[in-house]
Amino acid sequence: MASEKAKELAAKQKAELKAAKLAKKNSNDPRDWPWYRQFWQTYKVTADVDPQLNLYLGGTFVAVALVVSLVGIWVSPWWMWLILGITGGLTAALYVLVGRAKKATFTRYEGQPGSAEVALSMLDSKKWSYTAVITANRQLDVVHRVVGRPGIILIGEGQSARLATMLNSEVKKHEQVAYGIPVQTIVMGDGEGQVPLAKLADQIKKLPKAISPAQIEDVKSRLRALDAVRPKAPIPRGPMPTAKGVGRALRGR
Repeated sequence: MASEKAKELAAKQKAELKAAKLAKKNSNDPRDWPWYRQFWQTYKVTADVDPQLNLYLGGTFVAVALVVSLVGIWVSPWWMWLILGITGGLTAALYVLVGRAKKATFTRYEGQPGSAEVALSMLDSKKWSYTAVITANRQLDVVHRVVGRPGIILIGEGQSARLATMLNSEVKKHEQVAYGIPVQTIVMGDGEGQVPLAKLADQIKKLPKAISPAQIEDVKSRLRALDAVRPKAPIPRGPMPTAKGVGRALRGR
């Protein structure tokens, strides 16, 4: 009897494992994809926006592989240098793909409501925590939030005059629960005093450190309480289903 139950349990576990593998294989969530599928998706998305992508990738691969291989002609064994040249060419081409994919992603989403989330998704999740669209209005002006060593950073995107009111309101709300944690604001855009989408992540990373990792976890728990009583934003969270996959591929797993 015990043997039969053990066999049934083993068969059930095997079936569950097979179903989980199949679900992961057919998943549309980039987190379930292997690295090569993430890079392939990154290539396809980038190629749609960047018509010169193949020229840059091919040129980089040929140039690096040719230079390394030519060096190998005068060194023995030459075939090892040939392999090294091909490997080096592929590596250099991947670096070019990542760089142009980042640029193409910004181009693809620039000007869309919620596009700041594209830049925020490229931040290191071990150092930064972000919440997209913590508040919004029906004119599609939105405010996002990032928490990290500089403290709390509120990012606004939309019409400047309306954003000023929204950001001031959010600063007051956050200061009430921050207990001395710095609350800063950034307005994303192409106007004077604003930060373009392509430079947003770098601007956030440049902010000086002001709090400890322990304080980060403490303030995040208080912000969850603040968000729990916040009315739901009146617009979708932005164009991120595709962008998240690209952002993950750019960062690596």
